[in-house]
Amino acid sequence: MGARLGSGGDDDLAETHEINVTPFIDVVLVLLIIFMVAAPLATVDVPVDLPASTAMPTPRPDKPLFLSIQADKSLSLGEVKTTREGLAAALDAASGGDKTARVFLRADKSVDYGALTEVMNSLRGAGYLKVGLVGLEAAPSP
Repeated sequence: MGARLGSGGDDDLAETHEINVTPFIDVVLVLLIIFMVAAPLATVDVPVDLPASTAMPTPRPDKPLFLSIQADKSLSLGEVKTTREGLAAALDAASGGDKTARVFLRADKSVDYGALTEVMNSLRGAGYLKVGLVGLEAAPSP
């Protein structure tokens, strides 16, 4: 609220009815920046179930499908060797054609990230979207 001092002999002070919108604009711009930064962090591109290594083990299915990548990048479905080209057919035979079956993917430490990603893309191309990554259990860090 502001007041204007007049030069006349009038003793009444006139009030100005203007709203200062500068603080409102500042708050809106700060909120805009916060949402612009936070929005990309809220999206997930590839839905993969990654259990924490210190979590309690989840119950194991009756007949799990283990896909293993050895150090030489060869693939094994359970105990049977397979190729990347024959992976879809081998998965269909092992799961009975159930595309909703969870595939547990385990890889040697020396396998690079690119080879692991290629196998995951092959799984997605075959229609198997539920992938669980298998690792060794570790003791919780203090």
